[in-house]
Amino acid sequence: MKYERMGQPLMALRMIQIVHPEIAPDDIAGLLEGFKITATWSDRRSPETSIIELIVSAEECESILDKFEQRFGKTPGFQAALWQVEAVIPRILEAPAVDRPEEAEPGRAENSPRISREELIAEIDEGIPINRVFVALTILSSVVAAIGLLRNDVAIVIGAMVIAPLLTPNVALALATTLGDTKLARKALKILATGLFLSLAIAVTVGMLFEVDPLVPAIASRTAIAISDIALAFAAGAAGTFAFTTGLPGALIGVMVAVALLPPLVTFGMLLGSGQFGAAFNALLLVATNIICINLAGVVTFLFQGVRPRTWWEAKKARRRAIKASVLWAMMLLVLAAILMYKSYFR
Repeated sequence: MKYERMGQPLMALRMIQIVHPEIAPDDIAGLLEGFKITATWSDRRSPETSIIELIVSAEECESILDKFEQRFGKTPGFQAALWQVEAVIPRILEAPAVDRPEEAEPGRAENSPRISREELIAEIDEGIPINRVFVALTILSSVVAAIGLLRNDVAIVIGAMVIAPLLTPNVALALATTLGDTKLARKALKILATGLFLSLAIAVTVGMLFEVDPLVPAIASRTAIAISDIALAFAAGAAGTFAFTTGLPGALIGVMVAVALLPPLVTFGMLLGSGQFGAAFNALLLVATNIICINLAGVVTFLFQGVRPRTWWEAKKARRRAIKASVLWAMMLLVLAAILMYKSYFR
C-alpha cells in the first residue's frame, strides 16, 4: 500500500475505489498524471484484477473517473465507486498545484470547482422519488402556505417554503436538459408535475371551503407580476443549481425556489377554487413565468459550471438539445412577457 501527504489543508474530499484489470503500475501512473492525488492505496484483488483507492478533492473526481472509464469501461470486472470523506486521521494535506493535461478535464470550465457529474446525477436521483415523504411534505407545505396567505402571515408562508420539496425536481430538469438525458427529463417532469398537481388540488380545496379575499396583501402580491419577480426566479434557479454543483446543502437554497413557486401556485389554486378566475389567471402567469425562469437559469448555471456528458459526441448532441430547450424556454418566456405587457397596457 502507498500513502502520501503534502501541501495545505484540503476541504472537500472524496474517496474513489476502482476495481480494474491488472496492468503495469506505470500505466496507472499515466492515467493519474496531472491530477492532485492526496492519498492512494492499491492492492491486488486476484491474479487478473487490482483495486486502487484514491483520496482526492471533489472537483478532481469527474476527470479521474472519466479517464478510467475511457480506459476500462468495456472491460469485464471494471467498477468504480465514490464516497464523501467526512474526516481523515492523521490530517490529510493537499498536494501542490500541478500542470494539468489539456485532455484531463474535457468541457470543464476553468477555475470552476464542483462535484463530479456522477455525484450530481446520484444526488438528484436520490432526491426525486415519488414516495410517501414527498407526497406528505408537498401536501403539508401547501396547507401551511394556504393558511399563511389567508392570514397574511409572512412567518407561516416562510415555514411552508422550508418544507416544500420543490428544489430537486427543477434542478433535475435543468440537469437533464444540459446533459441531453431524456430519461432523467421524463422523471423530473413526472415528479415536478406530481408536486404541482398536489399543491394545486390542496389549494383549490381550500378555496372552495374558505373565503378568499384577493385584496389581502399576501394574495394580492401574487396576482401582479413585475420585473423583480423574474429576477427572483432567475436568482432562485441559479442559487439552487450552484448549491448542487458545489456539494452544498440544498435545503436552505430550496427555500428560494419555494418562494418563487409555492405561494403563487397556492394563490392560483385558492382563487380558482373560490371562482375568482381573473385574479387566478394572473397568479397562473406568475407561476408559469417562475417555472420557466428557474429552469432557464439552471441550464445556464450548469453550462457555466462546465457540466457536460463524458464523451465529445454525447456533449455535441447534448449541446444541441440544451440549445433547443433553452430557446423553447426563452420563447415561452417571451410569450408570457407579451401577455403581461398586453394586460398592463389595456388594464
